[in-house]
Amino acid sequence: MIRVDHAEKTFRTKKVIDDMSFVAAEGSIVGLLGANGAGKTTLLKAMAGLLKLDRGAITIDGKYPGLPARAILTYSPDLDIWYPWMKLSDAMRFLKDVYWDWDDSKAQHLLDFLELSQETVIAEASKGTKAKMRLLLALSRQSKYLLLDEPFSGIDPFTRKLIAQAIVEDFMEEGQTVVISTHEIAEVENILDEIVFIHEGKLLLKGNVETLKSDKNKSLLEIVEEVYDHARL
Repeated sequence: MIRVDHAEKTFRTKKVIDDMSFVAAEGSIVGLLGANGAGKTTLLKAMAGLLKLDRGAITIDGKYPGLPARAILTYSPDLDIWYPWMKLSDAMRFLKDVYWDWDDSKAQHLLDFLELSQETVIAEASKGTKAKMRLLLALSRQSKYLLLDEPFSGIDPFTRKLIAQAIVEDFMEEGQTVVISTHEIAEVENILDEIVFIHEGKLLLKGNVETLKSDKNKSLLEIVEEVYDHARL
């Protein structure tokens, strides 16, 4: 499991993560929800070992983020990290050389499912195609933990639906723990087991999605909007 204990991170005078604690249970899909600037990306980077907390701790199966945990974790950022001249095949070949858990058969399945070509040059791809490329590169590893930062950002509804379907199919096949950072709540409501809703670095709501919806007799979007509006008063 991923455990976050009293995590804090400050940039200059702004506290981006403020005394945050929660658990992403093994074998679950967890939504890290919040508006842009809420602290979601900072938290995912800390989970991935790319950012050091000022206080508190994050552990992954009892190990601190970094090299020991990185072998069982994939982090997919909301930006292009590949050279623009590269083809998708170049990025796939690079990851296959670096990570022992790269799965060729899985990559081929995702190429077909997401309707991608290995010959596509990254610089020439649309935003939606780049989002699908990032997803393929993340899901083609057999990682136990998968961190996806804003996988639906700025892409059309059809592509969002396709990406959500790919995440669920992969999750159900592999039994991974998936943490999805997003402000596109409607796109993920039906695939999440748990949510962690944050605003300005503070944890405002966490819990099982179906339990929250049943208790309040509302959709997840309505629940989050209610909590968000109350926090802004």
